[in-house]
Amino acid sequence: MQFSLFDEENGRREKACVQLPLLEADVKYYPNALSSSDANRCYEALKTELPWRQDAIRLFGKSVNIPRLQSWHGDPHCTYTYSNLTMAPNPWSKTLSELRKTCEQITGTEFNSVLANWYRDGQDSMSLHADDEPELGINPTIASLTLGEARPFVLRHKETKARFTQVLEHGSVLIMAGTTQSHYVHGIAKTAKPIGGRINLTFRHLISPAG
Repeated sequence: MQFSLFDEENGRREKACVQLPLLEADVKYYPNALSSSDANRCYEALKTELPWRQDAIRLFGKSVNIPRLQSWHGDPHCTYTYSNLTMAPNPWSKTLSELRKTCEQITGTEFNSVLANWYRDGQDSMSLHADDEPELGINPTIASLTLGEARPFVLRHKETKARFTQVLEHGSVLIMAGTTQSHYVHGIAKTAKPIGGRINLTFRHLISPAG
């Protein structure tokens, strides 16, 4: 189903949105959340603006490099742990702050942190997983913004194993909300095709230690 949001206060038509046909989930896709020129500018800025690094996690007792570069940013209290990897937040950059506002306007949700992933080529990937860490709370809203090469994004139901693939395009935003993380895992597969780089930003709201 495709529709457009209408801003009554400012009297303008907002970006088109596609509701993905997934049971037990609430996933919306905005293919043109950013203009092509803004997306190009942000992509180039983030490549040099962020302190990219390649982290390692332990799998089956061995240290394995994550197949992508990443950078964690957020408010001072937003320390984040996943796959036994704990990351203290880097400060918000100018471009990240700008893109956070865009995602907050689309979702009506305030975000205090973002994980940036840089997929340098088709061999960089993200294994299937759910963003269900305790710091995210119950039924989190997560905004995933794509810059650069379009890549297929796979969602798989945890019980039925039903799969749905949505190509995430340059300048697009995917919103996962409701019970999506409870019922689905998601990821980006490797490809042998010669493709360019992609930067993905997943904006989140971490619960503070005080609740």
